[in-house]
Amino acid sequence: MSERVFLLSPARCDGERAKLILNPKAEFPLAKALREPPGVELGEVFSFLSGLYFRGKLAYARAFGAERLVITTERGLVSPETRVTRNDLCSFAEVDIGSGDERYLAPLRRDVTELVRRECEVVLLGSIATGKYADTLVAALGERLVFPREFVGRGDMSRGGLLLRQVREGRELDYIPVVGAVRHGARPPKLAPFRAER
Repeated sequence: MSERVFLLSPARCDGERAKLILNPKAEFPLAKALREPPGVELGEVFSFLSGLYFRGKLAYARAFGAERLVITTERGLVSPETRVTRNDLCSFAEVDIGSGDERYLAPLRRDVTELVRRECEVVLLGSIATGKYADTLVAALGERLVFPREFVGRGDMSRGGLLLRQVREGRELDYIPVVGAVRHGARPPKLAPFRAER
């Protein structure tokens, strides 16, 4: 199976950083750009909302994958280069992924069905500790859904730092199937400080 697709879990669109960027009076460049067509690339917006974690996922997927898609709350799988506006983010914020809402699940199932037909390996760059992404994906993809082994036991910030480090070092992580994986592991040692080459 030569084809590989990276799936990036989404950023929260209803948190404190979302309130900053959605404030109609906000004057910083990203917020202003969101209010005007053609908007801003989804990857850039989610990197602002999520910070280190999404920035790491996006950089890693761009470094090691020809194709990357972002899970959204109500539009299924979307390219991180897709442009979104303030209204799009408001729509994302209305749907709670953890609630099992069909507005989230139906578009996700639709787009995952296309991945099933393509017979590609799918790498989930997101949490498998809860079922909000993994259950729907595993049901469709089975053992073709894999994730980085080193994610087990790490928090979001640690995962983001790990992914950025792998990009700098040009080394891809090891992937294992989500099916049968330990979803809650012991916390691994902290990453050693990164020292840039002189």
